[in-house]
Amino acid sequence: MTQGKSTLYGNIQNRVGATNSRLIIMLALMVVGLGILEGGKLFGPAGLRSMAFQLPELGFLALAMMIPMLSGGIDLSIIATANLCALVIAYMLTSWIPGTHGVVWGAIQAGALFVGLLLAALVGLLNGVLVAYLRVPPMLATLGTMTAVKGLAIGFSHGNVITGFPEPVVFIGNGSLLGVPIALIIFVIVVIPLSIFVNKTPLGSAIAMIGSNERATRYSGIDTRRSLVWVYLLSALLSGIAGVIMMARFNSANAAYGESYLLIAILAAVLGGVDPLGGFGKVSGVILSLVILQLMSTASILLDLSQFITLALWGAILILVSGSVVLKDWISARSKTSSKVAKT
Repeated sequence: MTQGKSTLYGNIQNRVGATNSRLIIMLALMVVGLGILEGGKLFGPAGLRSMAFQLPELGFLALAMMIPMLSGGIDLSIIATANLCALVIAYMLTSWIPGTHGVVWGAIQAGALFVGLLLAALVGLLNGVLVAYLRVPPMLATLGTMTAVKGLAIGFSHGNVITGFPEPVVFIGNGSLLGVPIALIIFVIVVIPLSIFVNKTPLGSAIAMIGSNERATRYSGIDTRRSLVWVYLLSALLSGIAGVIMMARFNSANAAYGESYLLIAILAAVLGGVDPLGGFGKVSGVILSLVILQLMSTASILLDLSQFITLALWGAILILVSGSVVLKDWISARSKTSSKVAKT
């Protein structure tokens, strides 16, 4: 059993290492090419600052998508969860205004953030129970929760925008420390332990093993159901953090914010080397893919390209990347079958 695990981990390291190398080459080529076209604007202080403020919210959503995909699943409810979390926090911040702005007001702000993230965790727990214990396919389970959560968010807010938050909350999305955006600092603080969790902890290894072969993982003595609950709980918490950053950056919350981010989150995960079928992936690859996609997004704005053209380009990239992964696995399986037939 130990030898089998070592072989699996070796395959994962080889695969993600090759993916990261390709992403670094792609990023270098983009930097050179875009530097020639729009270098002064794109890589100037204003351009870099703009990308640094935009990257964290998409980054948290991409990581929220990565964890379920590692297990062979998917979470379509990440945007709805982020928006519901943001709306509940926004409602509390704009409705429960005390007479003084002292310690009580600070406690209310912290309490609002806690309640919002707790609500996000409950959505993730529901997804985990549906997938792990009721055996609902992840796509159907999270599609159902996405629809239900979005309906709750629209009904709760009546489809309106809630705005006007206190300065400490707005500072999360728009403030900076020594020139570095606070949101980016939060992102780095979360990414480091998350990377260690995915690659170095027993639960992180179990999640990847479930994505490779859930039945074999269960027979090896791992509680796959509990692991899957943790998968969707972590995904929802990361989505909730993304919702906090979005509401803070826009100084508003709405049930329809960030709907186009779902495609980009899936694209960032797949482009970063996360196997759509599960079992393979690394946080560093997702981070590299996020930088590439952020460069593409900012460059398309500077080049005055239509937003619809950019979305179409991202969709085409997603099809090509995911299709190439599936094709590679199919070719590998065929070659192994042919080799066995030749030996017999």
